[in-house]
Amino acid sequence: MAAGGVLALGAAAVLLPHADAAQDGTASAAAPRTFQAKDASDAASRLAGSLGEAYAGSYYDSARRRLVVNVVGADDAAVARAERAGAAVRRVGNSSAALAAAAHTLKASATLPGTSWAVDPRTNKVVVTADRTVTGAGWDRLRSTVRSLGTGMATLKRSAGAFRTFASGGDAIFAQAQGGTVRCSLGFNVTAADGSPAFLTAGHCGVAAERWADAQNGQPVATVDRATFPGDDFSLVEYDDPATSAPSEVNVGGGRSVRITGAAEAAVGETVFRMGSTTGLHDGTVTGLDATVNFQSETDPGGVDTVTGLIQTDVCAEPGDSGGSLFTQDGGAVGLTSGGSGDCAQGGETFFQPVTTALQATGATLGGDGGAGAGAGDGGADAGNQGAGAGAGDGGADAGNQGAGDQPGDDQSGDGQSGAGSAAAPGDDASGAAVGSGAAGDPAAAGGSPAGGGHGQGRGRSH
Repeated sequence: MAAGGVLALGAAAVLLPHADAAQDGTASAAAPRTFQAKDASDAASRLAGSLGEAYAGSYYDSARRRLVVNVVGADDAAVARAERAGAAVRRVGNSSAALAAAAHTLKASATLPGTSWAVDPRTNKVVVTADRTVTGAGWDRLRSTVRSLGTGMATLKRSAGAFRTFASGGDAIFAQAQGGTVRCSLGFNVTAADGSPAFLTAGHCGVAAERWADAQNGQPVATVDRATFPGDDFSLVEYDDPATSAPSEVNVGGGRSVRITGAAEAAVGETVFRMGSTTGLHDGTVTGLDATVNFQSETDPGGVDTVTGLIQTDVCAEPGDSGGSLFTQDGGAVGLTSGGSGDCAQGGETFFQPVTTALQATGATLGGDGGAGAGAGDGGADAGNQGAGAGAGDGGADAGNQGAGDQPGDDQSGDGQSGAGSAAAPGDDASGAAVGSGAAGDPAAAGGSPAGGGHGQGRGRSH
């Protein structure tokens, strides 16, 4: 276990539209109850089943700690049922079926590289995003498709960046592939279905290379068991040494870590935290679920790599953060970093593969050994180093060194990156010092390399 112990994160305040002042619906007059984010997600899942066709999505108002449920039509019985469950109710015009049909139309007519779409329950619309690469005939085609859906059904917006997977940059797990070194982030340690210690990371990382090391020029220590990309974006990678201790925790820098207690479903409006070795710890808000992203294919210049079922957020990320952990302040494992646009200086959108989907598909389980042996051996904990491992080991990576990865010759990692982390440090209140108060290359503000030393060379592997 990293020095300083396993601590909870202080959540930053996130202001969302109030339930009684929503843009596209009117709120119920009944006084709703307060929810923790996880409880709100569970309650929303139950209501989705019990309300049937009247249910049109939900979101979490973290400022008021309320679950807001959309009800379509004049179904007073559904409204009463949702209110009895403690939710604030909004009457809206678009049903879940209509929103799903709109997404189907987009898939059939506007699957273009550089586009994404997801239902935003706060506006009761499908939000379509085009990155800066969508121009000319492609832009005209996308705009025409969105207009055909109607202004009350879909909105179109621009992203200043370009959608890409983040499998390059300074990072903590390394593999050799055609074209050079690929670097990605370890997401969560798990136990494989056969009882072997393993970890989850992005699928496009596992597709790129089979054998992964914990130091840039080190020997491989883990082998891909299953990798899925496109479609989904997750990999299960098993440690080669069956005696490896794989603690269920996320190293957030400065010798601090957050214990992972289990998998958690995301809720729109929920505050989440992302950890990646390129940019360190950052927080933000879930803005959409079941998102579709159309990445430009890296193997076919004219092709599209489409990934569906993703979590959309306003958390920043940069190359090298692929596969990294998305989690809640109370230790719920939510997602694996897939891709997006922007950076941690100007912001952007980042999409995540749900952990629950990856666990169900692979049969793996979270929990591991609860941290026994973490930081042991040659890779003892070093508070100055951050990344997939708690210890520097004997082959600590220099975040300033860039493997060719998916973008040969680009140096997008290390101390040159800027952008302060906004997440409150473990043990600090939300108004206290930020973990990322330094440059992104020094997210723990402790003078260490963000890439750390992977897991260290001992058998205690933290992430």
